[in-house]
Amino acid sequence: MKLSEIDTPALLVDLESMERNLAKMADFFRTGPTRLRPHYKNHKCPALARRQMEAGAIGMTCATLAEAEALVANGIDNVLISSEVAGDRKIRRFIELARQAGVIAAVDDAKVVRAIAAAGREKGCHIGVVVDVDVGLKRTGIRPGEPTLELARTVLEEGLRLRGLMGYEGHVLRLPYGTEKDAAYDLAMNTLVECRCLLERNNIPVEIVSAGGTGSYNLSRRFAGVTEIQAGSYLLMDAEYHKTCPDFELALSVLVTVISKTEGERLIVDSGLKSISGERGMPTIKGHPGLRLRKLNAEHGIIDILDPSVSLEPGDRIEIWPQYSDATVNLHERIYAVRNGTVEEIFQLQG
Repeated sequence: MKLSEIDTPALLVDLESMERNLAKMADFFRTGPTRLRPHYKNHKCPALARRQMEAGAIGMTCATLAEAEALVANGIDNVLISSEVAGDRKIRRFIELARQAGVIAAVDDAKVVRAIAAAGREKGCHIGVVVDVDVGLKRTGIRPGEPTLELARTVLEEGLRLRGLMGYEGHVLRLPYGTEKDAAYDLAMNTLVECRCLLERNNIPVEIVSAGGTGSYNLSRRFAGVTEIQAGSYLLMDAEYHKTCPDFELALSVLVTVISKTEGERLIVDSGLKSISGERGMPTIKGHPGLRLRKLNAEHGIIDILDPSVSLEPGDRIEIWPQYSDATVNLHERIYAVRNGTVEEIFQLQG
């Protein structure tokens, strides 16, 4: 299948770039105390998750129950759900999933812990959880120190299996490399490792300490007490993340068709907010520095012609680098995997 046979807009991944990204991250975590647990939400593709596992990942992280269900349905059963599972309906779904596979929930609330434990007892299921600690992001997570210890004790008293701790330093990941990022990262991870030490001093064993992302992967060796890193964006990469984490190649693009042209002024393409995210700024035109994407409507992209020598006409095709890969992938049902201009595989997205 050639690119010319694909209807647009279409999500593409350059296989050679993606494979280099996969190998680079896998090689980094091949040895040492910290291992890789990639985040499924970046690509939402079971086939790519399997490749990450085959390359050495110890399991997968996901953001939602639907993602966890997709992974388990496709034979991946070491899954950490990094967002809290709350509410009777979602807890029941989680328990059913935990009966099938080694799925771990993150918890930061004693009432939710008791609800999960009660639902697990009803189904005769021994549930594993990690206590989610707020290490500075100010999103989910219990306060570090004594509140973390008390919640860990509640987990054990309720008969759940305490697997360890989780702390996400999302506020650090997109800072540029340098002393400011080092200091912010060290503060966040010191907080998490101190919580580990606190639990262990109170005779509570800690197997898992899960943290991080693509933007802090290469800092992870500074803290031997962190056992796994949840990097996800490295595989496909996007234009925003690439600015502060240039270690990995841009592999994801959206193939679009020029449908209108105003000579010397603008091009209109058949891709808007329904096929490419504008949440974190305007995406970038691949291979055409003389063009600038100015605006995304629902079905149209408006591109300014900055260089009059750009010779594109209606019917021509170009690619756009997404600014935010997670939100762009979420708008599609498949990714066309391309090598040397030929579609080698079609990856179906789930979750």
